[in-house]
Amino acid sequence: MNVTIEKCGDELIAALAGEIDHHNSKQIREAIDDELERGGYKLLTFDLESVSFMDSSGIGIVLGRYKVVSKGGGRLRIINANRRVERILRMAGIFSIAEYRQRRA
Repeated sequence: MNVTIEKCGDELIAALAGEIDHHNSKQIREAIDDELERGGYKLLTFDLESVSFMDSSGIGIVLGRYKVVSKGGGRLRIINANRRVERILRMAGIFSIAEYRQRRA
């Protein structure tokens, strides 16, 4: 698993690559939370283009970051998920709290 953090004004983009599971969820959470703690972000975007697998730990990461970002009035966006990952997110109800796009606008 690889996490690349990009800052673009008041948007924080977390590009994830590889598998998201219980083995690496703590590393992912900490990388994103470290940057969110600096504050000032109104949009957290998860770019999942290079994610090949996600289990319930990935759902937990998304839900937890949603709670953090929404406390400050921010929003959550998910982009570029493959069909398998998109299906998992949809079944978990994530798209009721997050905007979903195939590409970043």
